[in-house]
Amino acid sequence: MTTVQSPAPSPDEFTKRLLPWMVAVAFFMQSLDTTILNTAVPAIAQAMDVTPLNMKSVLASYTLSLAVFIPISGWMADRFGTRRVFGSAIALFSVGSLLCGISTNINMLVACRILQGVGGAMMVPVGRMTMVRTFPKSELIRAMSFVSIPSLIGPMLGPVVGGLIVHYLHWSIVFFVNLPVGLVGLYLVRRYLPDYREDDSHPLDVVGLILFGSGVALLSYVLEVFGEHSLSDLEMAGLLGLSALLLAGYGIRATQTAWPLLMLSLFKLRTFRAAVVGSFVGRLGLGGIPFLFPLLYQIGLGFTPVQSGMLIAPQAMAAIGLKIVVPRILALFGYRTVLIANTLIVGCLIMTFATVGADTPAWRIVLQAFVLGFFTSMQYTSMNTLVYADVTASQTSSASTIASTGQQMSISFGVASASLIASLFVPESLHSDPAAMIHGVHEAFIVLGLLTIASSLVFMELRKSDGGAVSSHAGKKGKMPA
Repeated sequence: MTTVQSPAPSPDEFTKRLLPWMVAVAFFMQSLDTTILNTAVPAIAQAMDVTPLNMKSVLASYTLSLAVFIPISGWMADRFGTRRVFGSAIALFSVGSLLCGISTNINMLVACRILQGVGGAMMVPVGRMTMVRTFPKSELIRAMSFVSIPSLIGPMLGPVVGGLIVHYLHWSIVFFVNLPVGLVGLYLVRRYLPDYREDDSHPLDVVGLILFGSGVALLSYVLEVFGEHSLSDLEMAGLLGLSALLLAGYGIRATQTAWPLLMLSLFKLRTFRAAVVGSFVGRLGLGGIPFLFPLLYQIGLGFTPVQSGMLIAPQAMAAIGLKIVVPRILALFGYRTVLIANTLIVGCLIMTFATVGADTPAWRIVLQAFVLGFFTSMQYTSMNTLVYADVTASQTSSASTIASTGQQMSISFGVASASLIASLFVPESLHSDPAAMIHGVHEAFIVLGLLTIASSLVFMELRKSDGGAVSSHAGKKGKMPA
């Protein structure tokens, strides 16, 4: 069966100008929610009578939920239309936020974070999908960069607002701030969002969803409890083996069904393969950084939540500033050069935070955060747009789904890895000891930095001309696109 995109009316110029802002509302909600929560981790841990490192389940459960449910976002949008799915996602995310705010224990909070993740799983990939179908490839970097600017206000405001809320109000308010943003988003989506769908949507691969979802969930659980004494080594090995079997089973399933959950054949495209695999490995390192910063600043160095937020905010400020020049940098140097060099720089910058201690002046911490934000922004924008360099219009949904799934899996695993590394050097009895926490977080920064550097190897398979249709880079032998 051939899937044909429904001939949706071409958006007018006003809608094209408004669309990036509508998509940015969803990005803003997600980024604000995560960064506010990171700052509030020590306070919530104290309120729920758990150690700060045990709060990793609250962070990882959300990103894991995204990874499990993102694969059906493309199918949902094709079947029910981008407008209905995007609006429903914002509504579900908002309800999840409300329930998180009224949670009374960590198990309830984790469950509500999973509900948030189900809504979030539909927001970002469907938003990206709508952007890609609305704007031609030659305009995609500029449009996606514009989308990222409002969404980066979340990481800039999140740490500071979270610190103020925790210091002066109650930690539950960090979740309630999503509600007014969600209402604005719902109004804009229902009124203006283009409604793309497929005339003949294929059936959902339910068996593939069960295999992939359970395999990823089990793998994340193993990473989360690794190093703890609740399970024996044999039990851990058994769960890890079962996870591998489930994921291998999905791999076999994907080659034998006409409409797999994730279209793995897209990995035959060099640009797509490099973008997704490089993003996955790179985000394993970057994904754990937001979890480590509050532990270092609040528990290790003794800063207040407000001061901790002020130290993190410059990272987002730098990211916003860079978005304006990203298209020019990519046009000048091309994806291959930018991604290889930038990945090496980001990995080294992560490791520099292993030098932050009790005697480090605040201005140096702010400067390091600002520089890291600058190059991290370049990394994310480059990888996110390279994904679509060689995919056709009919492959957009699958490409967006795979890319978003890989990103969220790596962030979830990154948080689990960062917590695992820190806990290996910080016994549970010393979780409140500042010196021990500083040492454990320093070791985690070094490992995550090296992991980020390793991801540069993935981008070496790119050619200089790869992605030229998106970046307008001429490459070695290519011509500058018109």
